[in-house]
Amino acid sequence: MNDKPANSTFSIGLTGDFNKDGKPVYPDFDLGQLKREPGVELTTFDEHHDEIASEQLAGLNGVVVLAPRVTKRSLEQSQQLLAISRFGVGYDSVDVAACTENDVVLCITIGAVDRPVAEATVGWMFALSYQMRTKDRLLREARWDERGSIMGSSLHGKTVGIIGFGGIGRTVLEMLSGFGMNMPLVYDPGLDSDTITKNGGEPSTLPKLMEQSDFVTVHCPFNEHTVNLISASELELMKPDAFILNTARGGIINEDALFEALSADKIAGAALDCFVDEPIIKPHRFAQLKNVILASHNIAWTRELFRDIGAMASQSLIDLANGNHPKSVVNPEVFDRPSFQKKWESLKTGQLNPQSK
Repeated sequence: MNDKPANSTFSIGLTGDFNKDGKPVYPDFDLGQLKREPGVELTTFDEHHDEIASEQLAGLNGVVVLAPRVTKRSLEQSQQLLAISRFGVGYDSVDVAACTENDVVLCITIGAVDRPVAEATVGWMFALSYQMRTKDRLLREARWDERGSIMGSSLHGKTVGIIGFGGIGRTVLEMLSGFGMNMPLVYDPGLDSDTITKNGGEPSTLPKLMEQSDFVTVHCPFNEHTVNLISASELELMKPDAFILNTARGGIINEDALFEALSADKIAGAALDCFVDEPIIKPHRFAQLKNVILASHNIAWTRELFRDIGAMASQSLIDLANGNHPKSVVNPEVFDRPSFQKKWESLKTGQLNPQSK
């Protein structure tokens, strides 16, 4: 496709949760590329809804989405919408089929989250293994003489089980390579054994991984195949001194089963960044437990993460605005749809937003 004409406009919106009281909530979210791109008009939704309202997308050519869901109903006025750029790699909050039906490209930011999530995961492994939360509490409560009863455990000689071996899982494995741990066990039915082996892991079944791992860390997507992937029967296989970590999505680990296992000390502890019902607006039941570390689905949020995600999300929209295929498209089949090609062609010829002429 050719470049769009200089007098055409590509209108991009940001969901309302990026701003509060007229100020950016996340100043490190780098939108510099969009602001510098000729012909781009950048606005922010006036209101934040859990589900994007169809009128919020009316007249837009692109949107950067943080937390709100995108449903079939959201896309009822998407005649001019060319792309949704999702903040992060997860897209279970977006109706992908509805996007395709409405000729909307769904982009994610593959790669930008790998290192921050992996670093946070490894950090949590140390925090759990060395009982840092308990040791901190002892000193705050002036219980110095009890310190001998709180012993941690080294990562050396331990086994980590990685569920989901995409960019994050592989980065976790790489980061742990210098700690003298055993060969990592990997469960990912979407990958062949050779791929797992070539990347330093040992292919495993889920039962074997749950049974032999000292740390189970979850990095798979949430979908119909992974909902309640880890439930009571899987947790019962774990060692009593093993830990489980979830930085992926709530619902992959059955919360009722996990709460019961932790409450009864059937496993040593857990670190949880995500939950079935988000946002959490009142104290969660897991907060009652002393063997759990919690975060509000932001354990990996860093300045660098927001910088890199902002750059990738922006570049996807800039690529489309300039008639190029972006990277990290969830529904590439949309490009083969004649109706999408017509919409994209109208953008190229400056017809998508005729009021800009």
